[in-house]
Amino acid sequence: MRFVPTILLAMIALPGWSAGTSLLDHDFRRLASEDVVNLGEAYAGKVVLVVNTASKCGNTPQYDGLETLYQEYEARGLVVLGFPSNDFFGQEPGTEAEIQSFCRLTYGVRFPMFEKVTVREGQAHPFFDALAAAAGTHPTWNFHKYLIGRDGGLIAEFSPRTKPYDARLVASIEDALGD
Repeated sequence: MRFVPTILLAMIALPGWSAGTSLLDHDFRRLASEDVVNLGEAYAGKVVLVVNTASKCGNTPQYDGLETLYQEYEARGLVVLGFPSNDFFGQEPGTEAEIQSFCRLTYGVRFPMFEKVTVREGQAHPFFDALAAAAGTHPTWNFHKYLIGRDGGLIAEFSPRTKPYDARLVASIEDALGD
């Protein structure tokens, strides 16, 4: 029982976070665009799978499974959000336009992708700090996954080794979709 209050205290201490605030209440630019999106407004009522991505990583083939998950469950309310990051051994060195082209041409990615961000502890974007406070861990490598419920609260986090069609991840998504 001590773990939950510690997490709640850590989240309350984050700038801009207060009880009742959705983890998604952050603005991001769409990848290779000037369009800014407030995640909380754009994806209100959705089940959201947040993934930090990279184009030159052993986990990069997970783009295929993430896109398939998105297509399979989108009509029921799932959205996958990708956030490229160059934090782990320079595995996302390209420009945003290069990243966008690679994702679309190589893996057919159509799920929403956003600006390149930092996700590592100590330098992370406030969104990833909030996710880490709720989950108890920052991304440890590329393709770390955070599942957020329709209410904007964290449901679970999954290691980079967890593939998109892992039974536990799929079960968590289906439970969160609940229809």
